[in-house]
Amino acid sequence: MPSHHTPAVVVCPRVVEQFLDTALPVYERLTPEHPLPCFAVLLGKSTPAAMHVRRLAFGANARTTAGAAIEEFATTIVPRFGSAYENTDRGYWLDPADLLRINREAERTGMDILGSIHMHPDWHRITRKEEERACALSSRPTAMDEHVFAEAGWPVNIICYLEQVNGLTSYNVEAWNPSGELLPIRMSVKAEAA
Repeated sequence: MPSHHTPAVVVCPRVVEQFLDTALPVYERLTPEHPLPCFAVLLGKSTPAAMHVRRLAFGANARTTAGAAIEEFATTIVPRFGSAYENTDRGYWLDPADLLRINREAERTGMDILGSIHMHPDWHRITRKEEERACALSSRPTAMDEHVFAEAGWPVNIICYLEQVNGLTSYNVEAWNPSGELLPIRMSVKAEAA
C-alpha cells in the first residue's frame, strides 16, 4: 500500500468532449500508411487533493519542422523505439511557439499547464504489419509514451483510446504521471468555470 496520497485527476466532461471532437475525425482518416496523431495540452489548477483539468489547448505538430524534434526522432526515438517512428505521421511534437502561446494564455487566465492528452487508436485493427497487429494499443502508455512523459515532466498525461468494434466507435481515458504510474481519474459532475 502506498505511503503517500496520489491526487486524483478531475476532468471537466467538456474537456474530453472537445478532445473527441478533434480526435474522431483524425481517427476516421487513419490508414495503414498514415497513423495520424492527435494531441492537446491540459490546463487547470492543482490542489493537494486533485489536479483539476478545466480546458484544452491545441497547437501545431512540429514533428517535421522543428530542428529539436527532427533530431530527437532521428537520434533517440527511432533507434530506441523502432523504425515505425520513421513514419513522420507517427508521433507528435508540439510547436514551441504554440507552447509559449498556451503558457501565456494559461497564466493570463490563472491556470497552469498540467499536462497533455493524446489519442491511441486501435492500430492493431488498422495496420497491415503483422508485428503491429500482435501488439494492441490501449489507454496504457507505450514505451515511447513513458519516455516522453518522463522527459516532459508534466504531472498529468491522459491517453484517450479509440476503438471500433462492429462499426461502433468507443473510447476510454486513463491518466498517468511522469513515472508511468496510473493516476485515479474522475469526471466532474458540473461543468467548472474556465
